[in-house]
Amino acid sequence: MTQRVELATVMDRLAVDGLITEYAVAVDDGDWTAYRELFTPDGRADYRSAGGIEGDAGKVAAWLAESMRLFSMRQHLIVNRRLRFGVLDQDRGDTAHVQADYVNPMRLAGRGPAVDAPAADAPATDSPADAPDFVCGGRYSFALLRTDDGWRLRGVVVEEKWRRAARPTGT
Repeated sequence: MTQRVELATVMDRLAVDGLITEYAVAVDDGDWTAYRELFTPDGRADYRSAGGIEGDAGKVAAWLAESMRLFSMRQHLIVNRRLRFGVLDQDRGDTAHVQADYVNPMRLAGRGPAVDAPAADAPATDSPADAPDFVCGGRYSFALLRTDDGWRLRGVVVEEKWRRAARPTGT
């Protein structure tokens, strides 16, 4: 590879990584306009393994907007990103596929902050009441396409592998 090709590959990797981060931020912040803009016009998402729906980005964004009202705090942690570039119409590098693991802690609405800040002289606690109400994890499969506007999501598939809900306390 020439240095120019290697630099272009690095730039594409950074752009794809940025797109995946923007996806997580849009969901966590409830920015459904930004969420839809991350997709190609024919882009689709599939959340069925997590109890959700499958459909075009607009339909799924509307479902997410309603569903995520249950949670006052969301924080996607998307890690172990494995990126492969593909070929579209014999032009190398127009498509990409990312598999990435995720952990997603969430707090139910109306439960207050996830952890109250202790007084300066108070010992840190690790009680179940301080834990998020709901945590899930699994793997994303992202299909991406290079467009005139940069990299966009053509498909997102969520494969939820586990979930844990906080046990009710006696309070």
